Amino acid sequence: MIPFLDLKAQYASIKEEIDVAVLNVLASAQYVLGEEVAAFEQEFAEYCGVSHAIAVNTGTSALHLSLLAAGIGPGDEVVTVPFTFIATTSAICYTGARPVFVDVEPITLTMDPTKLEAAITPRTKAIVPVHIYGQMADMDAICAVAERYGLTVIEDACQAHGAAYRGSRAGSIGTSGCFSFYPGKNLGACGEGGMVVTSDDEHAASIRMLRDWGQKQRYHHVLKGYNYRMDGIQGAILRVKLRHLDAWTAARRAHAAQYSSLLVRSAVVAPPTEAVDRHHVYHIYAVRSRQRAELQRCLQAKGIQFGLHYPIPVHLQEAHMDLGYGVGDFTVSETAAREVVSLPIYPEMTSMQVSDVVAAVEQDSYVC
Repeated sequence: MIPFLDLKAQYASIKEEIDVAVLNVLASAQYVLGEEVAAFEQEFAEYCGVSHAIAVNTGTSALHLSLLAAGIGPGDEVVTVPFTFIATTSAICYTGARPVFVDVEPITLTMDPTKLEAAITPRTKAIVPVHIYGQMADMDAICAVAERYGLTVIEDACQAHGAAYRGSRAGSIGTSGCFSFYPGKNLGACGEGGMVVTSDDEHAASIRMLRDWGQKQRYHHVLKGYNYRMDGIQGAILRVKLRHLDAWTAARRAHAAQYSSLLVRSAVVAPPTEAVDRHHVYHIYAVRSRQRAELQRCLQAKGIQFGLHYPIPVHLQEAHMDLGYGVGDFTVSETAAREVVSLPIYPEMTSMQVSDVVAAVEQDSYVC
C-alpha cells in the first residue's frame, strides 16, 4: 500500500527533537501562547520576510481575523475563487460579508486576474487569492487591480508554506497572508494551528487583540474578540518542524519532478504545470484526467491512496446556494473539479513509490 501521506514517517524522522520540545512545554506549563509560540511567531515572520506573525488556532481563524482587521463586515463583498476549500468562503461569511467569485486560470488553477475587474462593485472591500495546491496566484496582476480600486489583498496561503512568486514568499505580498498548520500541511502541527503574517503594524496589533478576547492587557477588552489562541505545544512542535521545512519542500519538488517527467507524455492524465515565475511547494500533486472514475478504481485496486481536491467547487456547495450561483457560472473551476486527482506526495516518499504510482496511473485501459 502507498499512503497519500505518511505522518508517522515524518514523526519518526524527527522524534527526538519533537519529544524534547513537547516535554519542555509540559515542564514550563505554558500551555496557551507562551514563550514557544512567541518564538515561533518571530521565526515564521523571518521565514516569510514580514514584520509580524500572529499565531492562532486554525487557518480559518487566520482568514477570519485578517478580514476583520481589514474592516470587512456586513454589506461588504469579498472577491475570491470557487476552486478552493470551503474555509476560504466560510471565513468571509463569518464577518457578515458576501463572497463573490471569479474563475481560476486553466493552467495554474489560481485566480484569473483578467476576470477580476468584472467582479468588483462599489461594495467590494477585499480580494482573497488562494495559492491552491502550493502554487501562488499571479500576485502582481491581482495587486494592480486592487490598487486601482483601493482594495485590501489577503492571501490565502494555507497550502503554500514556503512558496514564492518572483522571489517573494507567500504571505508577504498582500496586506496579510494566512496559513494553516493542519497536520497534513507542508508545515503541520500535531493538532490544529494557524498564522497571520503581515508587515502592517496596525493590522498586526488588531489581530493580536482579536485572537485573545479583544484584550490589550489582561482583563481590559477593547474589541469584541475571540478565543483563537495557539497552544504552547503546537508552537513548540512547529518551531522544530520549521527548521526542516525547506528540506521537506526540496523532497516534495524532487518527487513532483519525477512524476512530471514520467507523466509528460501520458495519454490518460495531464501533470500539473509550475509557472515560470513561481516556486511551487507541491502541497498537492494533482493530475487531470477525463477518465477519473476509471483511474480511481485502478489506484484503489493497486493499494494506492489518493485524494480529490476538490470535487465540488464552492459556488455549487449546498451551504452556499443562497449566493445564487449555478452550474456553468465558472466553467474552468467546474471542469477542474471533475478531473483532478491528487497523487501521493510527501517528503519521506521513495523514488520507487513514485514509479509504482505512475505505473498504476499508466495501466493500459485501466483494467485492474
